[in-house]
Formats: sequence, C-alpha cells, structure tokens
Amino acid sequence: MKSKSYFSLFPLFLLLLLLTSCEKPYLGEGAPAGTPAGNLTVSVFQLEQTPFSDYTRATPSDACTHLNFAIYNGETRLKQINQTSDMADFGHVSFQLDAGTYQLVVVAHSSKGNPTMTDPKKIQFDNSDGYSDTFLYSEDVTIASDPVNLSLTLHRIVALCRFVITDDYPQGVAKMQFKYTGGSGAFNAATGQGCVKSTQTVTYDITTGQKQFDLYTFPYQGEECTIHLTASALDASGIEITQRTFDVPLATNNITWLSGDFFSGSNIQSASLDLSIDTQWAAESHLTY
Repeated sequence: MKSKSYFSLFPLFLLLLLLTSCEKPYLGEGAPAGTPAGNLTVSVFQLEQTPFSDYTRATPSDACTHLNFAIYNGETRLKQINQTSDMADFGHVSFQLDAGTYQLVVVAHSSKGNPTMTDPKKIQFDNSDGYSDTFLYSEDVTIASDPVNLSLTLHRIVALCRFVITDDYPQGVAKMQFKYTGGSGAFNAATGQGCVKSTQTVTYDITTGQKQFDLYTFPYQGEECTIHLTASALDASGIEITQRTFDVPLATNNITWLSGDFFSGSNIQSASLDLSIDTQWAAESHLTY
C-alpha cells in the first residue's frame, strides 16, 4: 500500500518542482505587478521645455503618451520597457542588471506606436505611427554592488514646422497631406540628431475644420536643417486638388511658423519665404507664403 501512495504523489511532486523552478519571461512591456525592484530604478522627473508654450517644464503625463526605456550593452539591446500614460507606474521602471556599464536610453513621445529601438544609433519612427514632440535621455550608467536610483530630465530633440492655413477650404477638400524631405524620421541616441535621410508623410482629415498642422522632424546630422515641403489638398478619395511647395528652415527645439492663404492663387506651385524672429520665445520663426 505504501508503494501505491508514493506513486500517486509523484505527479504532484513534479508539478510543484516545475512551478518553483520556472522564471517569468521578459515581455518588454513593463514588469508584471508585484515584480521585485531591480538594482537600477529609473524615474522620469521632468521634460525640458515642453510643450511649445509659455512655460518650460512639465511632468511626463503633460507632454507625452508614450515612454520607452531601453538598456544597451554596446550596440546590443538587452532590455526594453514600453509604457503608456494610462499606466499607474507611468514614468517609473526598474531593471535587474549584472555588474557593468550600460547605455540607458529613454524616449518620450506621443506617436501612435513605439519606435524601433533595436539599434541605439538608429531609433526610428515611421509614417504609419506619425511623428510628435519627442524627448530623449541617453547616458551611460554603471552598476556595482549598490542599487542605483536615477531621476531623469529629458531634452527635446525635434524641430517643428507649424503650418497654418488662413483662408477657407474650397468645397470638396477632405484631407491635407504633407510630404517633406531634408530631415529624418530616425535619430542617434548618442547625439539626438537625425541619422537617416527620410521622406516623412503625414495626412490629416480636415472635416473638423482643422487649419493648424504640426510637422516634426529630427534635423539630419546637425541642429539645423531645411525641409522641402509639399503640401497637398486632397478630396475624400485621395485625389489631389491643390499642391504647393515650400523650403522651410528648421532648428532643434525651435518652431518655424508657416502661414498664409493656401488656396488663393492656387496655380502657384512654390513661394519665397520672409523670415522673422519672435524674440519673446527666442526660438520661433514666423514665415508667410
């Protein structure tokens, strides 16, 4: 009888052994609830100069909907945690790391999806997810015997063209499409500068009457760039009604306003630009077309 009892308990013993020996896999979307704190704790304290407004500081939830935290060993990504602003721990993460020196990269943005962060030299957004105000922290961190707690400030790395239409939309216009080159949709985390010459495309449904459009880019390999912008008015089927082109100077952490009557004299395909500086913000250029 004892022999039969041992055999009947053996499957239960195997199940207990399996449950106690397994580790939960890293999923890359934030640590599961109740996960113990690691030896590197990161908190986003503030975002510098956000939004493009009169004040110069904001908490993460004021300025972005996504935070991406990544740990790299050289060019190899070891871990990544993605957060959205509806998460209770938004802005706070913890990693468990072996002793050594790593590159910590944190990206804050409001695009529809997360950037590709496989390579720290090429962190890339794409047209389908769109482009937004974007902030970066990128520094080396050394892990030894004591836990490391960091409180970070992220810095803006985009330039903004704010395109404003001052006349009325003709009948039949349902969308505005903006296609621009000269900047980049990807950046190098070490420099914060654009690293790939990109064609960026953004399309807006203007049935709500929207007339102001924000076009973001990472200046390519520098703090300044000039984008070649093609603005097109489309009907509901995507057929072009009116098109105009512009060359717009931009600079990191600067707004260039581009405004005027878009549809008046719509046979004009390009326009020269007059540059003026709003010294109150000291980083806004107002252009007319």
